Amino acid sequence: MKNSLSLLYSFILLVSDFLALTLAFTLAYVIRVKLDDRPLLEPITAYGYIGVVAVLLFFWLIIYGLLGLYRAQVHENRFKEFAMLLVGSFIGILFLIGTEYALNRAIFPARLVTVYGFLFAFLLTLLFRTIIRAVKRILHRRGFGVTNVLLVGTTDITSELAQKLDQPHNGFRVVGVVGDRRKTIAHVDPDIQFRDFGVASKYLKTSQIHMIMQTELFNDDARNDEILAYAQEHHIAYRFIPSSSRLFVGSLEVNLFEGIPTVTVHQTALTGWGRVLKRGFDLSVSGLGLILLSPILLLTALVMKANDPKSSVLFTQKRMTRFNREFKIYKFRTQQQKYDGTTPEEAFEAMGKPELAKEYRDNGDFLENDPRVTKIGRLLRKTSLDELPQLYNVWRGELSMVGPRPLIPEEMKQFNQRSVILSVKPGLTGLAVVSGRKDIPFEERRKLDMFYSQNWSFLLDIVIILRTAVHVIGRAFSGKAD
Repeated sequence: MKNSLSLLYSFILLVSDFLALTLAFTLAYVIRVKLDDRPLLEPITAYGYIGVVAVLLFFWLIIYGLLGLYRAQVHENRFKEFAMLLVGSFIGILFLIGTEYALNRAIFPARLVTVYGFLFAFLLTLLFRTIIRAVKRILHRRGFGVTNVLLVGTTDITSELAQKLDQPHNGFRVVGVVGDRRKTIAHVDPDIQFRDFGVASKYLKTSQIHMIMQTELFNDDARNDEILAYAQEHHIAYRFIPSSSRLFVGSLEVNLFEGIPTVTVHQTALTGWGRVLKRGFDLSVSGLGLILLSPILLLTALVMKANDPKSSVLFTQKRMTRFNREFKIYKFRTQQQKYDGTTPEEAFEAMGKPELAKEYRDNGDFLENDPRVTKIGRLLRKTSLDELPQLYNVWRGELSMVGPRPLIPEEMKQFNQRSVILSVKPGLTGLAVVSGRKDIPFEERRKLDMFYSQNWSFLLDIVIILRTAVHVIGRAFSGKAD
């Protein structure tokens, strides 16, 4: 690819990470050795400490590299970068501790230096990368390092790409569109929309094209070969994007079938050992959770029963799980039992407040002061205690700790790709929850659930769980309830 900004950016990240790590372990040494009066395990001088650590940090950077932290697919995805930095920092500190043991030579003057080093390493590398990303966006807005893209095709995907690439901070610029002139692409100047590739290649200089994105295959194979050959001859990056959105999944395999190259498309990345790992994690966490939280579960049930002896403690409802199977979900009751089996419209009409139904739907099936919710129910929602009985669903294998929102059968009608959303188990928490489920529209929540289903990874699950914990704690102290 002629535009080498991506390579330069990766090199800058490499240098930035080294500086951040060096600063992290310097701070760790200063805080524990210079500012802490407690005795040390080993009297290591600052010069000797920094010299040895600086050499070992090169191996730390290799660990970052093996995890893909210098690949565009990772450093351009903040969510994935955060997870990889956390894992990489943990592996890195284990490497330093292991090296100290293998050499039988003290590297750290005190154990706390390793703890401080790990925390500072993660936080400072994340901070430095955030600053570099911000600087890159500023440069993109001013036209520096922009990748010129030639789009080939006039499908709906082409229009969507043109719109997204039109954002200045993304670092891309559409320099032309090749396709049927009868189908004009919005967001693109008509003067740079060409009827065939030959005309576009004559109008545009090769130095003006950094990447070719083809969104459809022409009936004439010669036209397709011409585009690929042009990209290869002039060292231009080439990407083919299938026009069918069903091919945009997180797990594609390219292999030989009877000597013929084939592309296998999985509905979800959660296959093989991934399913075994996820189920093992669910069993361990839900089983341990049910044991440790049993006093809280029992106390909550007793308080609810004492407050309202006539109502049942648990609320149950049919939901959909993997492979279109129905199951009964369990939650602590937060609404008055008399509204069971009624729609929000019916319930609000019965209490003489039909206007609340519209407000409820407009807010994404949420009402700040829902009159159907009991006083104890508000507390349970605020602290997320109402969700705890779902650990039993997780243990039984009907739910997962992390997954899409468990939908009722009627809601499935709103999904165009039901098979994809039901290719994984729904979750106790999920990507939509940690992304602000009450602050984003239903369509966006659906896209997040689809993204999770198609791009599952165990690291993604861990990050979502950590972010959920922060979300629950923050909500409990803020006084707001979902």
